[in-house]
Amino acid sequence: MTSEETDPLAHKAHADLIVERAAEQLRRLLHEAVQKLDPFPPFPGAFFTYGIEVELPGFANPERGCVVLGPDAELYELELSIDFAEDAGDPVAARDERMKKLDDLHPCDYVVYAYHALTKVVELLLEQAEAQKA
Repeated sequence: MTSEETDPLAHKAHADLIVERAAEQLRRLLHEAVQKLDPFPPFPGAFFTYGIEVELPGFANPERGCVVLGPDAELYELELSIDFAEDAGDPVAARDERMKKLDDLHPCDYVVYAYHALTKVVELLLEQAEAQKA
């Protein structure tokens, strides 16, 4: 037996490489698919933000808010807030919509989010194709 066959950490290292490779392949596929969306949809209820919500049933993270796929095919946490202290009578001016890039996702988490995002993009591409036929 080789040392790799007897070292339990070798299995973990191999699994890490597989997940990292899957994450990179999904990233490329997601970028290709997003480029085909025309137009890229605005986020529902937002005034200034374009994005597709990536919901993960059963995969809730209380530390992370609404995860959104941006027009650049990257994943973000959408942060919405209203500054009530501002003296403006215009609620749109008091509204703040920020997209915080999720560049610290572990490859395992990225794979799950990216797969669900890709599924949403494919649904939108199919809807757009149907609308063009009509």
